Amino acid sequence: MTLTIDQVSAGQSLPSLAHDVSATTVVLGALASRDWRPMHHDFKFATERNGTQDIFLNTPNLAAWFERYITDWTGPRGRIGRMTFRMRDSVFPDDRMEFAGTVTATSTDDQGCAWADLDITVSVGERLCCTCTARVAIPTDESDNPWARKGQNWTP
Repeated sequence: MTLTIDQVSAGQSLPSLAHDVSATTVVLGALASRDWRPMHHDFKFATERNGTQDIFLNTPNLAAWFERYITDWTGPRGRIGRMTFRMRDSVFPDDRMEFAGTVTATSTDDQGCAWADLDITVSVGERLCCTCTARVAIPTDESDNPWARKGQNWTP
């Protein structure tokens, strides 16, 4: 099923996503982004040198999780135009990350591209770990595909 902009409205909640983080989640995310800094794979370095409780998710890994969360909701035709996030606390192995999101606004630009603005959080229990704002293009109807927009027709 293709999500279209007529199915989206301000105030709408996105489905939640929860994921149990393991040491493998942390290490593979760091490796995939070529982040060789030891605080993402070396427990002793992370705890003794950095003073953290364990190794922790790196920035590109969290960015990928936000992208997954958004595109799980939009489906394959959703296209992220902008995304900014702030890491407020670390996500460690044995944490359960919980993503929650809300549509804050919808609009259509001069080129006919439909947009949804989102506020997203990542929490571990009562701890707010990350906040994110995103602007995602959503098809106007079943025949529209934001991925086909190029040049002046793509203005995120």
